[in-house]
Amino acid sequence: MTHNPALKIAVIGGGIFGISTAVHLARLGIETTIVNDGPVANGASSRSLAWLNSARKRSATYHRLRMQGLDRYRTLAAGNDCGAWLRFDGGLTWDADNASNQIPEIFRHEQAIGYETRLLAPGDIAAVTPGVDAKAVSRQGAIFNADEGWVDLPSLIGLLLKEFRERGGRLITDAGRADVTLANGRVTGVKTASGQVVEADAVVVATGAGVPAMAAKVGKRIGDGTTRALLVLTKPLQHPLRAVLNTPRVAIRPTPNGAFALDSAWSEDEVIVGDDGMYEAKPSTIAGLLDEASKVLEGNPTLALASYHTGPKPIPSDGEPVIGQLTGIPGYHVVFSHSGATLGLVAGELLAGEIVSGTPNSLLEPFRPGRFES
Repeated sequence: MTHNPALKIAVIGGGIFGISTAVHLARLGIETTIVNDGPVANGASSRSLAWLNSARKRSATYHRLRMQGLDRYRTLAAGNDCGAWLRFDGGLTWDADNASNQIPEIFRHEQAIGYETRLLAPGDIAAVTPGVDAKAVSRQGAIFNADEGWVDLPSLIGLLLKEFRERGGRLITDAGRADVTLANGRVTGVKTASGQVVEADAVVVATGAGVPAMAAKVGKRIGDGTTRALLVLTKPLQHPLRAVLNTPRVAIRPTPNGAFALDSAWSEDEVIVGDDGMYEAKPSTIAGLLDEASKVLEGNPTLALASYHTGPKPIPSDGEPVIGQLTGIPGYHVVFSHSGATLGLVAGELLAGEIVSGTPNSLLEPFRPGRFES
């Protein structure tokens, strides 16, 4: 790939999208600076279930991009010692036993698109993947997707950040809120809350739920469906579960230290957002989530709280990623998606490549921010 060796790029955001884009820029020999409001991985990446998948239904273009995302993780695993925090032990999902149950339909859909899938009766699950209480599974059965997995995003970010620094990348943390600076309609760099200026030929805004508001400052609309997140981490315990579980009342994945990470839609709905913008989870919500997790785990173990993380969950209004340059503002690029874990590596790679080469990548065409302007 040919490019201008004097190019300077700034990335605002120290989560998986920001760090991934920055390290891919550094691999291309670009002078790159990351600017973050606090320590790295202090936002959505710290409260993501980080399930690696392309399960259930979505657009064909989104499915294709997610499958590329899974492929990048397998490449990473082949070249690095990351077995403790990057696992492909499958995913198991079932729906409630009512009219909303879509398991047979989803199974047929996944078969049709070539996504590795098995429909299991409750009594057959133990022979395929351990650690599940079969009594909790609805009579319609569960889908097992063997190619799915999970990643501990702070561990991944640490690995990428180490490479970024080794390649000469610059990291500015605890910078407060940063803004993109413009002159004559194009990007000139970044200015931090303290007044520090980072000159750049292009800027990537990867501030999670903050992306739509930052785009609005320059008159651009990005549809925003951001909601609340709650990730509960248990204390470590001895348990055979290896797969990611997605059940009607709780989602569960293992963690590197032998604990479990938990989330659900109902518990997120109970998160309180105060007048000061701070997020808080009620003790009853956390206790309820721990109880729901125990019900679906083999042996119904008593789960103890280690910590929990709350905050905004970045979601575009149409559910699909937003990646690329803002229309009409040269050098102003954004990345905004609910699928931070699955797309983390591939989005950073593709965005870095097209910024440096000046050639739009066809895989990203359906996800441009300009789609919200019509």
